[in-house]
Amino acid sequence: MAKRINTPLTDDVVRTLKAGDNVLISGVIYTARDAAHKRLVALIEKGEELPMDVRGQVIYYVGPCPAKPGMAIGSAGPTTSGRMDPYAPILMENGLKGMIGKGRRSEAVRDAMVKHNAVYMAAIGGAGALLSKCVKAAELVAYEDLGPEAIRKLTVEDFPVVVVNDAHGNDLYEQGVKEYRKE
Repeated sequence: MAKRINTPLTDDVVRTLKAGDNVLISGVIYTARDAAHKRLVALIEKGEELPMDVRGQVIYYVGPCPAKPGMAIGSAGPTTSGRMDPYAPILMENGLKGMIGKGRRSEAVRDAMVKHNAVYMAAIGGAGALLSKCVKAAELVAYEDLGPEAIRKLTVEDFPVVVVNDAHGNDLYEQGVKEYRKE
């Protein structure tokens, strides 16, 4: 049974999520990839205001395709999360509570999740067309010059993810290998 959560995320909600949990997210999530992350961190380092308040928010690592008629967004599959690893700890330090992508995270990012009570979730790669059906609205927020990699505010309903790294230091990828080796 999937856990249903709403954004923005509170510390209490983040603490209830465990590696391996199936989760359905409803509310607002933001899109951003590495070029946008680099700009966000540069703003933080200069002490300037971000184009959106990251406190309690979830960032989805995606560069969606253009929307077809009647759709809020085009195919929206996750990108490899490791490219955001240099920037993720700084964003968590500034209140980011959730990240969605695919693939492993660095030790520094996993440590930052524990320190700042945040969570990393995976969306299913190759299922971008299906994931886009969970997006009810999409609005450009910043960096239009980045095209599909611009920051967008998505309103989602029952967006399916799996918790990979929780705020307690658990890692689904490591747990999966241990379980496999037991059999």
